[in-house]
Amino acid sequence: MSDRTHFGDYQRGIYAAGLKGQLPELPLRLDDLERLAAEKMTPDAYWYVAGGAGEGTMRANREAFDRFRLVPRMLTDVSRRDLGTTVLGQRLPVPLLLAPIGVQGIVHPEGELATAAAAAEVGVPMILSTVSSKPMEAVAETLQETPRWFQLYWPSDDAVARSFLQRAEAAGYSAIMVTLDTKMLAWRERDLERAYLPFLRGEGLANYVTDPIFREGLEAPPEQDMWPAVRRWGRIFSSPEKTWDDLARLREWTRLPIVLKGILHPEDALRAVAAGVDGIVVSNHGGRQVDGSIAALDALPEVVDAVAGRIDVLFDSGLRCGSDVLKAIALGADAVLLGRPYIWGLATAGAAGVAEVLRRLLADIDLSLALCGFSRLDQLNRSVLRSRP
Repeated sequence: MSDRTHFGDYQRGIYAAGLKGQLPELPLRLDDLERLAAEKMTPDAYWYVAGGAGEGTMRANREAFDRFRLVPRMLTDVSRRDLGTTVLGQRLPVPLLLAPIGVQGIVHPEGELATAAAAAEVGVPMILSTVSSKPMEAVAETLQETPRWFQLYWPSDDAVARSFLQRAEAAGYSAIMVTLDTKMLAWRERDLERAYLPFLRGEGLANYVTDPIFREGLEAPPEQDMWPAVRRWGRIFSSPEKTWDDLARLREWTRLPIVLKGILHPEDALRAVAAGVDGIVVSNHGGRQVDGSIAALDALPEVVDAVAGRIDVLFDSGLRCGSDVLKAIALGADAVLLGRPYIWGLATAGAAGVAEVLRRLLADIDLSLALCGFSRLDQLNRSVLRSRP
């Protein structure tokens, strides 16, 4: 970007509108935006997104960010800034990707299509979940030229898994992100007290019911009767028997780069390197799988040191603001994934809400980078941080 166009300039438009008596339509503070989203969503849908596995890990994720403090530097030239980064050999204009949050149809009628429209408008890459409410081909069409990855919940049926990967390649997805931490669903009290799992109600199964291989095993077409599809999904969704040795099969099925999501232990990071994958995501699934798990940010430095630059390292879990992004990158992440905040934008205002959340976060990243005394993300390292007990 030139010195005339920076993401941080977005705040000028807000102030300029204020001179005309126009205030932002959506709350600026994320907590307020979440409260508004909760009012617009059903309680079942809200707690499915907002809840976790006990929620202790969710608190730990935020506390980890609070323990690290940035140390700004003065009298550096920050008139020209660049938020770009390189991931999987591709230059991205921003260090941010939309995390693969599934079943967005329970949040907004347009679901992932609205999210994709916002991603395309703002220029933020999107990662589509296996359990999306809209088929991967329709989402790809909405994204147009915007970079996109496909996230795989690795099913126990190899033929279905292979079909998903082939469809993703054909639809222009440029990488496969395999989520490892969902061998089975965790004990999630918020969902259990409502006896609510959207998939059992036919939600989030668009990629399954549009898949020719998946449909072959159904007693009736899902257009006539959804229950056979739900039963089949329940039988094949997870595969707890998978081990590191099984990764070789994935490599045989796709030419796309493979990224493993859910890495927290440095020894697992080393196993990923040895397996020949292209990247990993340090993540505890936003606190949704193991209550009492290590905070993802606390795990990040050891994982980065273990891989020693041999593969790309991405990060998610707990990100809320621009300084959070800078802290993760300073600790060694090449890019970050944004989760729940963009869902609150989707719930409140559809595509426009997602776009607003993204513009605000990018402005915050840009301004925080400059005010810390840096003009590029690759200038950040652990020396810009101090930790407190």
